[in-house]
Amino acid sequence: MALRSPVLNVMVMAAEKAGRKLVRDFGELEQLQVSIKGVGDFVSAADLKAEKILRAELSKARPGFGFLLEEGGVVEGSDTEHRWIIDPLDGTTNFLHGIPHFAVSIALERAGEIVAGVTYNPITNELFTAEKGSGAFFNDRRLRVSGRRKADEAVIGTGIPHKGRGEHPVFVRQLQRIMNTVAGVRRMGSASLDLAWVAAGRFDGFWESHLSPWDVAAGVLMIREAGGYVSSLDTTADPVASGNLLASNEPLHHGLLALLREPGSNGSDKS
Repeated sequence: MALRSPVLNVMVMAAEKAGRKLVRDFGELEQLQVSIKGVGDFVSAADLKAEKILRAELSKARPGFGFLLEEGGVVEGSDTEHRWIIDPLDGTTNFLHGIPHFAVSIALERAGEIVAGVTYNPITNELFTAEKGSGAFFNDRRLRVSGRRKADEAVIGTGIPHKGRGEHPVFVRQLQRIMNTVAGVRRMGSASLDLAWVAAGRFDGFWESHLSPWDVAAGVLMIREAGGYVSSLDTTADPVASGNLLASNEPLHHGLLALLREPGSNGSDKS
């Protein structure tokens, strides 16, 4: 069993507590016979309740830390070096439709650097964790990214831009180039889990644009700690800040990056 630091234990316990509430709400959702608006309101309430649990648990353990929350925005803490980055329910559309693929995601930022991350699917009880310099783990088993070297054997995850967010024509061109090169493309609907799956070697790579820090902060650390590479798709060096990223193993990375960048792009290849 992997030894966890005290702060990672705090994160895991908070994610599991919020996850138990989401599982109960997910079970209730399947029984509801309400309008679309009613279902949406129910899911929004589940999201907010999970965030409230996370905030309470993390604040109790580390009272001075700040927060960057999907629902609650920025909350300044007395400790300006540390900040929690939280997505209480990544995969809301899956949750809404009764698809059991969603996650609680927590990252810890110290002086602007992600130093710990947790992504937890409470339905499958799959727990992905990472700490900077200490590796990445799946249910306490050490993770390594995929070892595949040939693009035509690779399965790549992605996310389709939501209506009103992102540029569909750019995505369609990227998808066409990737589909012509790799063995398959998957769209699962939860970026935090997609990135954890890259760290676990289930996906050989993943790309998406217009993501938020709470979608990717934990997963980017996991992939790097599992021996993988993460690059921004644009000229911004930090993929967490830009939200436009490619994650993969080293052998596939450069080729996939070249396919994904628009002609004329002069983006950095920093991992």
